[in-house]
Amino acid sequence: MTILRRLTLPASLAPYLALLLVAAPVTSAMAQVTSETLRTSAGTMQVSAVVTGLDTPWAFGFLPDGKIVLTEREGSVLLITPGEAAVPLRNPPEVYPDGQGGLLDVLVPRDFAQSRELIFTHSKRQGSGSGTAVTKARLNAEGTALERHVTIFEIAPGSSGGRHFGSRIVEAPDGTLFLSVGDRGDRPAAQDLGLHNGSVLRITRTGQVPSDNPFAQTQGAQPEIWSYGHRNPQGVAFDANGQLWVNEHGARGGDEVNRIEKGANFGWPVISYGRHYSGRSIGEGTEKPGMLQPAAYWDPSIAPSGMAFYNTGPVSDWAGDMFVGSLKFDYIARLDGSPLREVEQIKGDSTLRVRDIRQAPNGDLWFLSVGNGALYRMSRAGS
Repeated sequence: MTILRRLTLPASLAPYLALLLVAAPVTSAMAQVTSETLRTSAGTMQVSAVVTGLDTPWAFGFLPDGKIVLTEREGSVLLITPGEAAVPLRNPPEVYPDGQGGLLDVLVPRDFAQSRELIFTHSKRQGSGSGTAVTKARLNAEGTALERHVTIFEIAPGSSGGRHFGSRIVEAPDGTLFLSVGDRGDRPAAQDLGLHNGSVLRITRTGQVPSDNPFAQTQGAQPEIWSYGHRNPQGVAFDANGQLWVNEHGARGGDEVNRIEKGANFGWPVISYGRHYSGRSIGEGTEKPGMLQPAAYWDPSIAPSGMAFYNTGPVSDWAGDMFVGSLKFDYIARLDGSPLREVEQIKGDSTLRVRDIRQAPNGDLWFLSVGNGALYRMSRAGS
């Protein structure tokens, strides 16, 4: 385990660059950066806006035909054809915007070309409160609307307040789904197996519980739980070996990267490398028997969000590396090594509040900037 601290790059590597105007108009006063070049350890990268004028974008995914599906937290689903205007899809999932909640992640399953199913995570009204839910819907043949909505899962009711929904979802090699859920601002709930709060869950495409889940036969436990003791996991990804990783927000310090293990307890709020925002200590310290340590952590907190592995692509220096967006310090972190550590910050005018980052089928990295209201493509300059 390593502690990750903010780096101060030498002037020769600082991503200071001129903006290059492109023909496409900026559709929002918020989105001013349409193109820039970034100096990185692997050479010069070109960053180009694919779509601008987005309203609190949260997640995106690639369709087999080269189009992109993108969510905005207030409830819109956009279908994007590079080089053309983004088109809002009719009949998006019904969501309950609540603080940090709303329409959140989107997953394009591997069988999309046959099923045309998309899977969304979102906040759902539950009595006087709300909770994280998963809804699947089918993109119609015309690519204009979503249909056949089915909510396949929602967390156990009982949470209130608009914090810590977590809400990344990924498809495992065996076709099951892993979903992250934050503690919903109720710290002790992350240690209560009777609640879904503060956990990584595993379900099937129909919302059923796989029989080999670690707590499937445990009386009083929520059977969907795969790991627990998480605070607010907002980045989830598989590496090339099929290992599941999660990054999560700490409090004041203590943002973590965790290598997920079946049935594991990651300690929140009993152990943590951060402190409460008031300055008070958290729990019992930084370690306790039976609770796993993070693979790495940041101090100060960077507010990590979307996460991706560079599994294959034209930049051989990045092979196998982890990329994590920072909402607080406006950069993309590259992590590598054993023990895992932050080895580079990719930073420019385009990387304001990076919410999501994914690798495209051709190997390029794409990312969402909440600060610019834009979706960007990053590729090797001149390619």
